[in-house]
Amino acid sequence: MTGPSGDSIRVTRSVLLPLDEIQLRVSRSSGPGGQHANTSETRVEARFDVAASETLTEVQKRRVVAKAGPILRAVAQDERSQARNRELAVERLVARLREALHVDRRRVPTAPPAAARKRRLETKRRRSETKKMRREPSSE
Repeated sequence: MTGPSGDSIRVTRSVLLPLDEIQLRVSRSSGPGGQHANTSETRVEARFDVAASETLTEVQKRRVVAKAGPILRAVAQDERSQARNRELAVERLVARLREALHVDRRRVPTAPPAAARKRRLETKRRRSETKKMRREPSSE
């Protein structure tokens, strides 16, 4: 994250996401916790609308929608503090976006080396001999 003036998060080397493109919603956290949990809105949900984003290119938007859907969501209710949960929710959202933007490398097919080919054929020959020895002698 950057300073308070230019609030944006580095997602990948080429994508810098402004925090104002992430909507945050707070609500009461579930589970036990007594009086504090019953009155505090510490659960944070971070949402990112892919189509409405001005940061992502059309190609990036298509990739994210195909991999993760049109709206990315991340929820955090791990901590007692709303500020910490906000950080966690934004981190998780950015991680999902980073994963969705990732382009897998193309696999370059390679031929097996000559030594491997020779080893394979030798093993097959040995196995064939072993099986031949198990057969009953032919009555010719």
